[in-house]
Amino acid sequence: MSPEADAVLAELLPYPEDGSRPDGPVAVDATDRLLLDEAAPLIASDPERVVVIGDRFGALSLGALALGARHVDVYQDAITAEAALSDNSSRVSQALWAAHRHRAENAPVPYEPDPVGLTVHDDLGPGLLAGARLVLLQLPTSLAELTEIAEHVARHADPAVTLIAGGRVKHMTLAMNDVLRASFGQVTASRARQKSRLLIAREPRSDVGPPTYPVTARLTDREILDAIGASAEAPDAGLTVVAHGAAFAGATLDGGTRFLLAQAHRWPDLSGAEPLPADPAQSPDYADGRPIAVDLGCGTGILATVLGLRFPGAHVIATDRSTAACASTRATLAANGIPAAVVRGDAGDLLPVPDGWADLVLLNPPFHDRAAVSTDAAHRMFVAAGQVLRDGGELWTVFNTALHYRRALERAVGPTEHVAQNPRFTVTRSLRKVLTDESVAGG
Repeated sequence: MSPEADAVLAELLPYPEDGSRPDGPVAVDATDRLLLDEAAPLIASDPERVVVIGDRFGALSLGALALGARHVDVYQDAITAEAALSDNSSRVSQALWAAHRHRAENAPVPYEPDPVGLTVHDDLGPGLLAGARLVLLQLPTSLAELTEIAEHVARHADPAVTLIAGGRVKHMTLAMNDVLRASFGQVTASRARQKSRLLIAREPRSDVGPPTYPVTARLTDREILDAIGASAEAPDAGLTVVAHGAAFAGATLDGGTRFLLAQAHRWPDLSGAEPLPADPAQSPDYADGRPIAVDLGCGTGILATVLGLRFPGAHVIATDRSTAACASTRATLAANGIPAAVVRGDAGDLLPVPDGWADLVLLNPPFHDRAAVSTDAAHRMFVAAGQVLRDGGELWTVFNTALHYRRALERAVGPTEHVAQNPRFTVTRSLRKVLTDESVAGG
């Protein structure tokens, strides 16, 4: 890699952190560097445009620009990754321009460098991929997510496209090769370097069929039926779930959500109001006195849908940092006729209600950041729940029993009790208690 590109990568930080935490994330890892080294000659021969998918902190996007790409189109599922890219783009702007200036001045025929461009896309559609001849991908751990990405690249990119996908060897499987071969005629693997490896796919198949994702399923699990008050004998019992490839648990009911639903009979009763109009999401009046329930980290929207079916008179808001999750939730809600708002944001930010308005929050927080175990997101979500809940509102959380979140919940929200526990999961109820001068003085 060129010294100029190295200079750009050296300035990156694992936003929102500064990179100083010993067990924290790193802004540029061995996989990023291996991907960029493989891409460098391809960028040099065709610098007009590079597509990047799954960039974590901006290393691939900004690294491609530093290597000479004139424009990068990028798609990141997590809104936190978008924020990191934005922050690092500002940080390295001078170093990036210096790299382009140096390249222009040292070319066989010196030239005036053109401005470089970076476009962030909202989805994996043709707007991102149409005409692309080079796609760089941080391999997802989910085969479903990889399938959806590979099919989109094969369907929309240039027939001469090269897809370079990189990952840590310990997280890669032979099944990833098979997934890529289903959409590409040629798939090869690189030699490992610093515990990272590349899969390189070319020759997109012309016979790629209809998109595999999103998938749809009808769930009739007992916990769902009990939570929505439905009879197993009813012809339309259950609910429909729709899932994109990157959505957690796919079109199934994961164990944590199942255990939380089993406690639905103990959730606060938000019934009593007349059912909402067919589509209040167009202009919902959250100040109309109706209860407000939030599915925080909504995934495929199962909990949001249950809330809407159980409490048809309540305002339901679903939120997640993932584009795939929000798209899945919107489709799931629509399939079940539930009017609700879906908001993409990190740990509950950008919610359409002021702090202190929600009556109930349901939370099944993630404990992985891709392949790494991480509880950072969960702790941010606890704080967000404490902020959005009204005094006396309740947070119901399910988490892996080994994580022992009770004290963190008490600090962020208020008094917390264990409601149910098994060897895998724990469900807690946290009561939002706003401390005032009088309550503190009274003990």
